[in-house]
Amino acid sequence: QVQLVESGGGLVQPGGSLRLSCVASGIIFGTYTMGWYRQAPGKQRELVALITSGHNSYYGDSVKGRFTISRDNAKNTVYLQMNSLKPEDTTVYYCNADRSGCREVWGQGTLVTVSS
Repeated sequence: QVQLVESGGGLVQPGGSLRLSCVASGIIFGTYTMGWYRQAPGKQRELVALITSGHNSYYGDSVKGRFTISRDNAKNTVYLQMNSLKPEDTTVYYCNADRSGCREVWGQGTLVTVSS
């Protein structure tokens, strides 16, 4: 069964840090581009960060310099280290697995709340 399971969301104060994790099953993890997206109510889903099978990473403009994406192919896991969090980072974060010729896979989402 193809599945992505996110964890690590929660409540954090402005300026704080969180690390999200996404564990994949049912796919050849190392061949997929893995990404993190987020979607606030009433807004389109936006790219936060992605990392290719070759470990090249790309970031959305709003998170550059604050967030870092990484992957551990031995653990079928992709991480998102989020530092200097702002209230506007509050939303649900989704893990994504994408590979040419294969169906895209989405996780169920994990909620991040940045508030004092």
